[in-house]
Order: sequence, then C-alpha cells, then structure tokens
Amino acid sequence: MGNRSQGERDALTVEIMYAVVTASLAALLAFGAVAGPVFLFELRHPARGLLLLAGSAAAVLAFVSRTVHVLWRFSYAGDGGRQPSQPGRTRPDS
Repeated sequence: MGNRSQGERDALTVEIMYAVVTASLAALLAFGAVAGPVFLFELRHPARGLLLLAGSAAAVLAFVSRTVHVLWRFSYAGDGGRQPSQPGRTRPDS
C-alpha cells in the first residue's frame, strides 16, 4: 500500500463512501425509472418480469458506472487533491 499519511487514508475513505452513497442513489433512481410501472400498474406476468429484470440491470449499470466515475476522477486529481502552499498560486512548488 505504501507510505500514505493518515490524511490521505481518510481522504480515500471519504471518497469511497461518497462513491458508494451516490452510486446507490443513482441505482435506486435507475431502477425506479425502469421498473416503476410494475408497481403503479397491474401488468401481466411476462411484462412484469421483463421490466423488473431490465430495472435490475439498469440499477447495476448505474451503480458500477457512478462508482468507477467518482473513483477514477479522484485518482486523477493530481497529487491527491493537495492545495498549493500559498493562496493564489497554481502549483505547490510555486
């Protein structure tokens, strides 16, 4: 794992939790958007099963894509998102 500071480990933990929570909300919305009619209307068995399956697939896709997007963005935040040493500077070594 390397020699990460406590602050870096905390930042990673917060980012992972943020990714999981927002991905869960995105999955819930995707499932509701696709499978919502099953709960609002009385549908026949084939249509009901198909919508539930499609809603589940949409939820999994939304969860995975949101999690990967958030964590990928965090990994490319340069040097872990550290601030410059002096306000107004664009690089830490300026």
